[in-house]
Amino acid sequence: MRYFIKLAYNGTRFHGWQSQPNAVTVQATIEEKLSLLLRKQIEIVGCGRTDTGVHAKEYYAHFDFEDDFPKNFVHRLNLILPKDIVIYSIEKVGEEKHARFHAYHRSYEYHICLDKNPFEIETAWVYPYREELLDVGKMQEAAAMLMEFEDFNTFCKTNSDVKTTICEMKRAEWIFDKVNRRLIFHISANRFLRGMVRLIVGMCVNVGTGKVSLSDLRQALEQKKPLKLNHSAPAQGLFLTDIRYVV
Repeated sequence: MRYFIKLAYNGTRFHGWQSQPNAVTVQATIEEKLSLLLRKQIEIVGCGRTDTGVHAKEYYAHFDFEDDFPKNFVHRLNLILPKDIVIYSIEKVGEEKHARFHAYHRSYEYHICLDKNPFEIETAWVYPYREELLDVGKMQEAAAMLMEFEDFNTFCKTNSDVKTTICEMKRAEWIFDKVNRRLIFHISANRFLRGMVRLIVGMCVNVGTGKVSLSDLRQALEQKKPLKLNHSAPAQGLFLTDIRYVV
């Protein structure tokens, strides 16, 4: 029988989602605790990778298990997991349902805090420049331009082994939260390339500070080439926020 896990995590102290040798990851941590409670080696499949330091407000994974769960299983699992990870639910699904391949919509948020704030250093990019040097209008224009394209090789990490750089962009928008003095970037698509969102945020900030022009951006997207000035925004400001599946 196949089960879907709905969870969330603060990625600060993890080397990303995916298991890897000699590193603490979210996947390996959950597998260890599941295996301990169920007294059987459990392997889970996540809905996608997140890099070191990136967070997930909503994340799904699946695993297969044939026996009955112990009483109060989700509660007991949360008790032994570290404080950085929470399991919201574990639900039985069809045996063919796949956490990664059957997701058709993914959304991320990126948070930039405009004031120095020691309480935001793990969950936002505390922006080091003066606000008046950041043209939010141009950043919004840069984000809107993305909606005109479907090939995002411009924002694909070098030496990536990805088979296609085509993504169906559904939203790319900056929101200015005046009360909390922060910029929040909302982006949604059917899929993302590895590191793509952080490169897009870095591009928007470079446009906002005048280091990259809107014409430079358009040319790079049309030619499907990297920008001459590329910058990947820091990991801590990025959150995976919404995963959707066909019902």
